[in-house]
Amino acid sequence: MSGRRKGAEVALKDVRFNYGEMRMHFDLTVPPARIAAIIGPSGSGKSTLLNLIAGFETPQSGEILINGVDVTRIAPEERPVSMVFQDNNLFAHLDVETNVALGRSPKLKLTDADRAAVNSAIARVGLTGKEKRKPEALSGGERQRVAIARALVRNRPVLLLDEAFASLGPALRNQMLDLVKALHQEMSMTILMVTHHPEDALHLDAMLFFLENGAVTARGPARKLLSDTGPAALKRYMGTVT
Repeated sequence: MSGRRKGAEVALKDVRFNYGEMRMHFDLTVPPARIAAIIGPSGSGKSTLLNLIAGFETPQSGEILINGVDVTRIAPEERPVSMVFQDNNLFAHLDVETNVALGRSPKLKLTDADRAAVNSAIARVGLTGKEKRKPEALSGGERQRVAIARALVRNRPVLLLDEAFASLGPALRNQMLDLVKALHQEMSMTILMVTHHPEDALHLDAMLFFLENGAVTARGPARKLLSDTGPAALKRYMGTVT
């Protein structure tokens, strides 16, 4: 994939969003080319935070900046962002190669450069030789690799992972985390990952943002926040204190 871009800074400035009776207020900055893990109780606003960055939700007020550019009112497809979901959103009737190619051209009008990018992404995620398989013939981990490859061919500097590995067992989840780490080292993307597993943040040596009731209540290096000296609320979430 030629024209590789470095990651971009992601910043939410005084962003307010109401979801039913939940009033959310986000203020955070992720430096370019960093990995940020977002954890917190169910219903704390983790997925909403990613949806605001991706453009699937629009805040009532505040600004969302990517590389210093205000994208708050920009359509999702025009933002420099790719997103991978837990259910991977693959088309069951299309093979691996075509599912990945949709990330490059939704109408599948591919140039030679596009095809080369698709093949490169498939190789990067370790699926060479499985290009013609349908999703039903793949394991859960392989399907998520297809979804990541589709995100890669979009060549965006920001990658959002919304509990992308939650349905995988521990061994497969660790494989996916190793893949994310390797791709991050190679491509220097900015990655924001929602997870229910604090150990994922340690695995990736990530920045950590802890959400409660629609706001970030703790932030910092994962190794520090998840240590014995970390915040009490985070320890309660992890079940290490009562």
